[in-house]
Amino acid sequence: MQIRKSTKDDIKDILSVIDMAKKYLKSQNIDQWQNGYPNEEVILNDISLDNSYVVLIDNKVVATFFISFDIEPTYNYIDGNWLSDDVYSVIHRIAVDDTYKRNGVAKFILDFCADLSIKNNIHSIKIDTHSLNNAMRKFLEKNDFKECGTIYLEDSSLRVAYEKLI
Repeated sequence: MQIRKSTKDDIKDILSVIDMAKKYLKSQNIDQWQNGYPNEEVILNDISLDNSYVVLIDNKVVATFFISFDIEPTYNYIDGNWLSDDVYSVIHRIAVDDTYKRNGVAKFILDFCADLSIKNNIHSIKIDTHSLNNAMRKFLEKNDFKECGTIYLEDSSLRVAYEKLI
């Protein structure tokens, strides 16, 4: 398993993995990612920001994610409390090909993001998910992320916010 930065050549594969995630969420009656987001424009923007990544197994794209080292405006206000007020990284748009779920791919992503954050002298990772996305919530808690409260996206949607100190 390896991780590399995404390129425009990866768009088709990235969108395929994201479409699998959208279908999974819909099958669980979760309205996250059901309004056309994320789409090609979002992914192309992620790639242009140079923080979009893919996970490869045998040269096949099996997962995608975006990590940001910028201030996340939607994280400025939380119904609850963050673990720290220090600088942080944020993981967005994690999606794993259905065939490769429960094979350590998502954990590999979290470990990569922790290492990359530390290299950037950042010791906090934040992430959010839909309140009904129990699979992601359990996964985050299993990997030492602490539920900190609720944030509101730009469209006023609620998300459960997590943080991990590293």
